[in-house]
Amino acid sequence: MSLTTEAVIDAQHISKQVMTAAGELSVLDSINVQLAAGESLAIVGESGSGKTTLLSLLAGLDEPTAGTIQLFGKPLTGLSEDGRAALRLGRVGFVFQAFHLLPSFTALENVAAPLELAGSANALPRARAALERVGLSQRLDHLPRQLSGGEQQRVALARAFAIGPKLLFADEPTGNLDQLTGLRIADLLFEINRDSGTSLVLVTHDLRLAARCQNQIRLEAGRRVA
Repeated sequence: MSLTTEAVIDAQHISKQVMTAAGELSVLDSINVQLAAGESLAIVGESGSGKTTLLSLLAGLDEPTAGTIQLFGKPLTGLSEDGRAALRLGRVGFVFQAFHLLPSFTALENVAAPLELAGSANALPRARAALERVGLSQRLDHLPRQLSGGEQQRVALARAFAIGPKLLFADEPTGNLDQLTGLRIADLLFEINRDSGTSLVLVTHDLRLAARCQNQIRLEAGRRVA
């Protein structure tokens, strides 16, 4: 799928400070991020460098102390929590290191839930198709505790992509998996992302995984470095 020049993310001079017992702590310092439709971006750095904080700000899960963020051409900063959620609805997917599956829901129900929240009239067929896409057609009625870690992350991938997102945020999506399973999940993530033309923001400490993205941002102590 060809790329367009539409700006999916445009973040200018975003900073984040938090108060600690020792005083104010700068978590991020004047970071700029631009991402066009269909592009992929890896955010890399050591633990504590501000990677997950940056992802949270770009996704509207948290608010910056300073700076501006536009998502799909619309201002994200300054919106209420409900307003940010409305801007993401049906357009933004998430995959985290922890799978965040509802323990009492089957795989099919976990994938269908966000579709139903978005008002989809065919949530179950779409959820079923998404699970088939990740090779779990035989696990539709299994609860999370009945699935392996790799299978649970595939359910999480299916849930994220089932809504047809324009933008996917993935925070260490292979961090809880062994090396071989993590490689398979990464292959699946990039395959589905490529086929769907979704923009991707990936937080990872794995430089081999980051190298598969078109662009990279490296953070050190909250600052962007070359």
